[in-house]
Amino acid sequence: MTVPFATSARSTVGLEWELMLADGATGDLVGRAPEILAVLEEKTAHERYTVTGELLTNTVEVTSGVGDTVAAAVDDIADAIGAIREVSDPLGIELLCAGSHPFAQWYDQQVTDKTRYHKLIERTQWWGRNMMIWGIHVHVGVEDVNKVFPLINALAVYLPHLQALSASSPFWAGDRTGYASNRALVFQQLPTAGLPWPLKDWAEFERYMDDMIRTGVMADATEVRWDIRPAPRWGTIEVRACDGMSTLPELAAVAALVQVLVEHLSRELDEGRELPTIPPWFVRENKWRAARYGLDARIIVDADGTQLPVREHLRDTMDRLADVAVELKCAREFAGLETTLTQGASYARQVLVADAAEGDLREVVQHLIREFRAGPTLREHLAQFPH
Repeated sequence: MTVPFATSARSTVGLEWELMLADGATGDLVGRAPEILAVLEEKTAHERYTVTGELLTNTVEVTSGVGDTVAAAVDDIADAIGAIREVSDPLGIELLCAGSHPFAQWYDQQVTDKTRYHKLIERTQWWGRNMMIWGIHVHVGVEDVNKVFPLINALAVYLPHLQALSASSPFWAGDRTGYASNRALVFQQLPTAGLPWPLKDWAEFERYMDDMIRTGVMADATEVRWDIRPAPRWGTIEVRACDGMSTLPELAAVAALVQVLVEHLSRELDEGRELPTIPPWFVRENKWRAARYGLDARIIVDADGTQLPVREHLRDTMDRLADVAVELKCAREFAGLETTLTQGASYARQVLVADAAEGDLREVVQHLIREFRAGPTLREHLAQFPH
């Protein structure tokens, strides 16, 4: 079958951020997305951003327009959050984000009343009902369909870096899991989710889609839920590996890393160079290590099996690609990665709060609510860095 890949401008950026809705007093999730969305639908009809529902009624998703820069996309996200606040604040509903809610239970949640969601739950049963997960998706424009799978295969080397930076799901249904990102391992239980198949070109992807549709596995390419996938409708590569970021500056930093990596690798292809990859068994091991240990993971960084601390390899990568970040006008957002490396990712901050509160996970939720609401705005955060 033919899967058309839309035209898009090279290295443009789009962002999606899934947000939880919680009761301000108890911190528990509330299934009130439908009433918030009903109010916002007309108000936001002509904005660059969108605010939509998700699988569960306790979630809203904010999506940017297409940004020439990370800052432009993040501004859209900030505007969307402001619009939600106008509706949610008077209702006593708080916003927060992490890969998982520390104590909520799946059986207390409601599925959004859409056929596609009901079909998903019917097919996946217990695993589907347990998809209480929140993430971010970073889209980067690719101008040539022939680049898509070489780029995806090379980006797989950096999946553990992205997963470790964003890891924010150390608790699950009231339990301390021992994982930095429990979400990463839960999400891959869906039949079309997990690591991307190492396909060599677009024609092989079209054959894959033909097989999947012909055998009834999926209806179209939107049901490919890989950690990195092509988004044919938009002409982008979409990185979906990350847990939900807990603050806007962290979202901006990870988006900058994805944009810079894609542009760097695209330039290597332009120069006729073969992109470095690692065997799929190393990719799989790296995913587990990053999910388990977060930024303390040692990862496999090349086909020879060389192992390095993910922090060290990430800093080396940042030094190597700093000039690309300057050219893409995201140098200050890119520099924000150092804040996470120095101060710890969300999973580590949540564990510290839980320890200080003698394991009371309600305090962890209040911490996440405070971080989301009162943490630095992106502009305040970027003021720390030179122009």
